[in-house]
Amino acid sequence: MTTGAQTPRYPARPRRSRLRTLLPLGAAAWLVLEVWLLTVIAGASSGLVVFLILVAGFVLGSGVIKRAGRRAFQNLTETLQQQQGGVPPTARPNSEGNGLTMLGGLLLILPGVISDALGLVMLLPPVQKAVSRYAERTFERKLREASQGGGLGDAFRQARMHRPDGKVVPGEVVRDEPGDTPREQPRPPLTH
Repeated sequence: MTTGAQTPRYPARPRRSRLRTLLPLGAAAWLVLEVWLLTVIAGASSGLVVFLILVAGFVLGSGVIKRAGRRAFQNLTETLQQQQGGVPPTARPNSEGNGLTMLGGLLLILPGVISDALGLVMLLPPVQKAVSRYAERTFERKLREASQGGGLGDAFRQARMHRPDGKVVPGEVVRDEPGDTPREQPRPPLTH
């Protein structure tokens, strides 16, 4: 028995990106490797040594993040004071690496030997410059790709809602102004 009603056809799911597929696997492999290395170190020396390594990484990472945060806040207040005085802001030589310094501190705080080693490497100025240059080039390339019709260009399209019956409803954001009175819009009757 057919009712004549069409079944809604939903578009096929988009393929998952390679990063979304490999990132959880990489994080799991990293975690297993960190635990294995800590057990190897504990077997070669003692559990106290492992505990001291973890505490030292936490304390060192906290100090690095605190110092970088203070430096970033100091740069911000100096820039704001210069702007209020009408003086154009000047770039400070150490102000560009604060984000990467904080990343290095965060890697030091994370428990594990590999994350500690990566955190210490991230604190080296030549590594920070290389990572910063690579990130700038990657960002500029992605921005160029987005302006040529791919990538981020689709992110600013109009939002669409899919109703249960398969119809697509274009969405629009309406903002109430402070003096407006709220209005109730009639809703279509529900059909089962």
